[in-house]
Amino acid sequence: MAATRLIALHKNKGKTVAACLKSRTDYVQNPDKTEQGELVSSYECSPLTVDAEFMLSKRQYELVTGRRQKSDVIAYQIRQSFRPGEITAEEANKVGYELAMRFTKGKYAFIVATHTDREHIHNHIIYNSTALDSTRKFRDFLLSGLAVQRLSDLICLEHQLSVIEIKPYRERQKRTLYPPKVSNRDRLCELIDQILTEKPKDYEDFLQRLEAQGYEVKRGKYTSVKGARQKRFIRFHTLGAGYSEDELKAVIAGEAEHHPHQKQPPKERPFNLLVDVQTKLAEGKSNGYARWAKRYNLKEMSKTLIFLQEQKIGSIEEMQERVDIATARYHELSDSIKAAEKRMAEIAVLRAHIVDYAKTRPIYDAYRKAGYSRKFLEAHREEITLHRAAKDFFNENGLKKLPKVKALNTEYSELLTQKKAAYPDYRKAREEMQELVKAQKNVEMFFAEEKHESKEQQTR
Repeated sequence: MAATRLIALHKNKGKTVAACLKSRTDYVQNPDKTEQGELVSSYECSPLTVDAEFMLSKRQYELVTGRRQKSDVIAYQIRQSFRPGEITAEEANKVGYELAMRFTKGKYAFIVATHTDREHIHNHIIYNSTALDSTRKFRDFLLSGLAVQRLSDLICLEHQLSVIEIKPYRERQKRTLYPPKVSNRDRLCELIDQILTEKPKDYEDFLQRLEAQGYEVKRGKYTSVKGARQKRFIRFHTLGAGYSEDELKAVIAGEAEHHPHQKQPPKERPFNLLVDVQTKLAEGKSNGYARWAKRYNLKEMSKTLIFLQEQKIGSIEEMQERVDIATARYHELSDSIKAAEKRMAEIAVLRAHIVDYAKTRPIYDAYRKAGYSRKFLEAHREEITLHRAAKDFFNENGLKKLPKVKALNTEYSELLTQKKAAYPDYRKAREEMQELVKAQKNVEMFFAEEKHESKEQQTR
């Protein structure tokens, strides 16, 4: 069930077009929502420099046409959502890319960011309002949103995905219940469990049965497999206890008993924030709401106390110390990741300018030899503009000797590896900090409420 919407992105008041483009593209590429950027694809631009490339296209439009943009529309966004459990994130990104390419006909640069932070996988597609040839702007035509929806439905049907069926109002459901999402790892474990019940004669026979089910098997030091719609291979030993090569061989040989994989239920928060009863009453909430909130707070405070016991926190001082340590750890990891991302973005921009500079240098040399001829400029405006932009960038950054592209690629790869390695610790640190801060706030709010009620009783 794919739901699709076309949205015009406007320039925010008090902000430049460049700043608006950066904030919009940065948001959709949030690493926490896109598996650290693995679920971001692009056309005729780099995800790391998409805002700068969109801006360059807009500047070229002014040079080519001699017209300035009157509208405050800076780009367009397509949001595309899918039924939970129906599609993998990787396939969703491919579907989004196909939708963007077919709708824009390849005439506008775009990025596709697939978000997995919610129950339903969804795409954010942002395409430039300026065409790649810098001669025209995209105009939101009558019923363009409906055109996007119909094209999305067509593509989804081609990929054997469900679409929204428009029903009469009286037949519509207020809420739809979907089956829980099954991960690629859970699906693989279930298939392995099934094959083992069939008693394969040896390990090779076991692998061949996996291949018969549509999996690609990579044999080597570590056996790994990949499903038809998966982007990456999965090693057996990463599936958990009972699924390594040695354990599977022992089961097949009859030397050990196999214990099927137990799917873990979704992680629930141990407790929630308390309700600020006094603030709610001041806002006009009824006494009935206050009674409900007090019962709710008692329940959540009990959960909070259990959490504090598990964390071996026995005083306000200990809690503050743990909060300070967790916060410092989170910021340390966050700063490290941000520094890596910043440097990666710098490398991407520098690398793009170096490539542009090298490609356009013969044209610019010829332009200079022609005495900076206006005729020559009009014939090679795009190349000369790119060359000047690259040269200005080098001068602004004091780069007298340009680094090798190979060295930049190596540095970029190393930073990417470091960033990916740091993310599991970053997520864990963030969760720990959030839970501790929430517990601290609950304790403070609970005692404040108790103090308030005590004062009220004294005044009666």
